[in-house]
Amino acid sequence: MPLDWSPLWLSLRYAGLATLLATLLALPLAWLLAHRRFPGCELLDAAANLPLVFPPAVLAYYLLAALGRWPLKFNWHAAVGVSAIYTLPLLVRMTRAGLQAMDHSVENAARSLGAGEWRIFWRVTLPLAWRALFGAVLAGFVRALADFGATVIVASGAATAWLLPLAAVALAALYIGNRVRRAQVLA
Repeated sequence: MPLDWSPLWLSLRYAGLATLLATLLALPLAWLLAHRRFPGCELLDAAANLPLVFPPAVLAYYLLAALGRWPLKFNWHAAVGVSAIYTLPLLVRMTRAGLQAMDHSVENAARSLGAGEWRIFWRVTLPLAWRALFGAVLAGFVRALADFGATVIVASGAATAWLLPLAAVALAALYIGNRVRRAQVLA
């Protein structure tokens, strides 16, 4: 019997789309939280980080209750949306940290030369913070891939599809852990 790769491709596709959606939301939100202070800033930050404190099953329950449909038929839009919700807090936190850690004197120099905020963002901020942003996107993708089980609960229908991505992430974690341990023994 040939191995069925469709659960892996399904979870990779959803994780990629969810990461893209979460990145499009997280980048401006992280920039806003890193560069501006306004009334309600802490409340917005807390709301963006709320999915981190809820267990996946609890958040899935509240999302289903908010949608008012129990049980749902499998819908890829819902699966991507739920994965993006789980990925958003991680992306916001890591992107915000990367934006705050960069040297702001270069941005100020660009402002003094007459560059607008949009141009500064694309020409100065993103090139200086690309490593942190790349790390945030990569971590967000892994999070979306690992939390595919919670996505399946909400989007329902492919209950067995979560086993392969979780196994892949677990094997990758074991491999990295063994490499680190081996490097420590050799050092």
